[in-house]
Amino acid sequence: MLKAAVLTISDKGSQGLREDKSGPAVSAFLQENGYDVVYTTIIPDEKEEISAKFTELIRQNIPLIVSTGGTGFSKRDVTPEALEAVCQRMIPGFGEAMRIASSQITDRAWLSRACAGICDNSVLIALPGSPKAAVENLTAVVSPLKHGLEILLGIDSECAVPEHHEHH
Repeated sequence: MLKAAVLTISDKGSQGLREDKSGPAVSAFLQENGYDVVYTTIIPDEKEEISAKFTELIRQNIPLIVSTGGTGFSKRDVTPEALEAVCQRMIPGFGEAMRIASSQITDRAWLSRACAGICDNSVLIALPGSPKAAVENLTAVVSPLKHGLEILLGIDSECAVPEHHEHH
């Protein structure tokens, strides 16, 4: 079972002015899909703070780091920039898939700047802030995500037994 972390990006949520519904919705979805959610937090829409939290979780070797919030057009929406600042490689297909899936429901999906990238042994995904949209977006990529993580982490599905190195 792969570990996951969920970050809610919200000025009001981080100040306790708004109940976080998106983080719990994303966490529940990940748990239903076989991930062990080991960390959740709420942080404000501050690019440096978001990047620092992403970096901290990458250093803890958490394979899947998902954020919700801060992907729109508001001047405070800086999550994609924070994600891009720490990622070595982007996964453009995830953003495309998420927007296409959401566009079946609303044309406002095309305003979403949801995105994903890779840093070291972690995949980072920035989801929209609404609980409904966040889960819809994640649903669109959950299947290829599993395969991508297996490739990234070198988990061969035909030989999923960890190698034992003997020391003489």
